[in-house]
Amino acid sequence: MKITRKNLFDAAEAKLISPEQAEALLEFFEVQNKDVPRFTFTHVLYYLGGLIAIGAMTLFMNLGWEAFGGAGILFISAVYAALGLTVTNVLAARNLAIPAGICATFVVCLTPIAIYGLQQWLGVWPDESVYRDYHRYIKWHWLYMELGTLAVGVIIAWKYKYPFLIMPIAVTLWYLSMDLTAMLSGGDFDWELRKLVSLYAGLLMIGLAIWVDLRSRRKLDYAFWIYIFGVMAFWGGLSAQQSDSELSKFLYFVINLAMIGVGVLLIRRVFVVFGAIGSCGYLVHLASDVFEDSWFFPISLTAIGLGIVYLGILWQKHEKAIAAKARRILPTSLRELLELRS
Repeated sequence: MKITRKNLFDAAEAKLISPEQAEALLEFFEVQNKDVPRFTFTHVLYYLGGLIAIGAMTLFMNLGWEAFGGAGILFISAVYAALGLTVTNVLAARNLAIPAGICATFVVCLTPIAIYGLQQWLGVWPDESVYRDYHRYIKWHWLYMELGTLAVGVIIAWKYKYPFLIMPIAVTLWYLSMDLTAMLSGGDFDWELRKLVSLYAGLLMIGLAIWVDLRSRRKLDYAFWIYIFGVMAFWGGLSAQQSDSELSKFLYFVINLAMIGVGVLLIRRVFVVFGAIGSCGYLVHLASDVFEDSWFFPISLTAIGLGIVYLGILWQKHEKAIAAKARRILPTSLRELLELRS
């Protein structure tokens, strides 16, 4: 439930609360949510600047850095990291949690290039690949960079406890699943295996996200980024599967509908968005392939759509009673999570 200034002063006009209480509540809510990311100009500037800085040291690295050699890359990364931690501590001392979290995340994102520089300096880099390939190709020897990033990420996240720090950890877990499979399969693997690895790695990350969500239900939202990349990996691997069976395509549709249900239950939009895309994709398949020349399909689909709308009306009328009964059978931790998130 999003409470705005207008909601509070409407309540004051309806004499449910006094204007003074409306002002006090508004100030209280603003203090409560000052560290929650919102679509405000200040927060947009925070994340835009932070993502540009992070992107400069990750996605947009070019061959010019190779001129510094391994020792130079390691030294520059260490200097950047020291500056990043210094700024993080200064911002944290001033209770500027969001920019502090972005700066701490910047430090974690420096870890792969620092490890790359160290390996180049020690002469143990195994081939002719360069750092800019890290985000483009799957290779077994990225594992050292990924394991190092996870270790540094966990340490910094444990120390500073900012939710945005989970973002590089979630991305690295996704990368690690692919590169670990490449190592176990002898250095390379085909697309079929990649799709399966993405699917099952996504499931594991979703499970991890639910566990984190339950553990941190009374704190900040630490599970957000794990859900994002877990659902992306799972849905991407699922959608990339090839099959000529209409039954398997229908099962894909059912799984996407289940994702929408899970998203509503857990109040996680990422499930709903990807589930809706997958469901629409299946309906497009029915319209363009299975019922290409059928006049009855659009009519039946319209009836189904209106039926779903009617189901929504019934749900709205009985939602509280159904939710109350359903939550009685849930584990206490999950019930508390749903109550706190709703």
